[in-house]
Amino acid sequence: MNPLIAIVGRPNVGKSTFFNKVVGKKISITEDKPGVTRDRLYADSEWRGKLFSIVDTGGIEMRSEDKMWREIKKQAEVAIETAQVILFFVDGREGLTTSDYDVADMLRRSKKPVILVVNKIDNYSEDKIFEFYSLGLGEPYAVSAEHGTGIGDVLDEAVSWFEKVESKEDDSIKIAVVGKPNAGKSSLVNRLLGFERSIVTDIAGTTRDAIDTALTYGGKNYTIIDTAGIRKKSKVEDEIEYYSQLRAYDAVRRADVCLLVVDSLEGLTEQDTKIIGFVHEQGKPSLIVMNKWDLVEKDTNTINKFEAKLKEDLKFMDYFKSVYISAKTGQRAEKIFAFIDEVYAHANFRVPTGTLNDLISDTVRANEPPSYNGRRMKVYYSSQVAVAPPTFVLKVNSADLMHFSYERFLENVIRKNFDFSGTPIRIYARENGEQ
Repeated sequence: MNPLIAIVGRPNVGKSTFFNKVVGKKISITEDKPGVTRDRLYADSEWRGKLFSIVDTGGIEMRSEDKMWREIKKQAEVAIETAQVILFFVDGREGLTTSDYDVADMLRRSKKPVILVVNKIDNYSEDKIFEFYSLGLGEPYAVSAEHGTGIGDVLDEAVSWFEKVESKEDDSIKIAVVGKPNAGKSSLVNRLLGFERSIVTDIAGTTRDAIDTALTYGGKNYTIIDTAGIRKKSKVEDEIEYYSQLRAYDAVRRADVCLLVVDSLEGLTEQDTKIIGFVHEQGKPSLIVMNKWDLVEKDTNTINKFEAKLKEDLKFMDYFKSVYISAKTGQRAEKIFAFIDEVYAHANFRVPTGTLNDLISDTVRANEPPSYNGRRMKVYYSSQVAVAPPTFVLKVNSADLMHFSYERFLENVIRKNFDFSGTPIRIYARENGEQ
């Protein structure tokens, strides 16, 4: 999992402008009025060869009782819970406010590394940042997010914390168990753990939060994360359930492997497909667990019919792996750990650079990219730059000439030669000089 940087602060201090500068495109809405960014926005980025995720949060008003501000604060709290490093933004033009002190107190209680960022400093002088030392959060970093000055210093400091934080974390494989309500997630967790830890009932929505439990199986360490069932937005009934679902999505983010639990009696529904799509977009290796298989009426061809239906509905991730179990009776449940180890290994496999270059070069010579306006993409060099998910970069003459269909073709070639089943892979075209 990429380390996560959370951007927090009171309203209108330039958090979204900084976020957009770091990720290189306008994702957050930026306006000169408070309360514009309400939901958390995530994006992946890279600095000095280190990959990370960054989340933009809404402005925090600690003392307001207004419902909107309470919701924004809770959104920010979820981001703070899951972040490795926090960037605390204040406004260098306006100066210190009571709200800044309130947010600083909250961040101190988080026990996370906090980097104090004084934004809107267009012309640096010591006087403009001196007062912010009184927050007690160490040396302030002066930046102008709008003009892009000082951002590199902040990112240098942020990424320097990654190894310090990671060294304190356990080495277990983290497994998020996700799916719709009442699909049997808690029953599966209990079966994997071998004892009754989650409450198991026939009432949808019993599990209200993401709960971590450590275990050892076959000499390996795992952490099982049981999550609340993820409903359609229109069916989320109360505030507690809403934030439980946010934590379920965050569980996916921090997981190494996701178990996607589907009710075999219902089959794959639109909501199941949305949940699976989210896991795919997050780049997580996964296993589709068709639960309640003992209750399905079967003939000699039943499992083949189910597999064919999955392939039809999940064309966007045809690398999927599936297992058919009964969490209640234990049927085939013992196979799950072997599948977890397998997809985890595939997600962390590295193709030797020489082998990859030979494969891509031979492929491009045999099947040239399509030409566009008389121009054709040339591939000079290929390398795998990351794992989990496996990420490949092709150095080319013009990245704009990489057509989606050819990218898909190259993905199929890579998958045919190396076993990446159960995990997404990423392919990027970069021009010389680009990182």
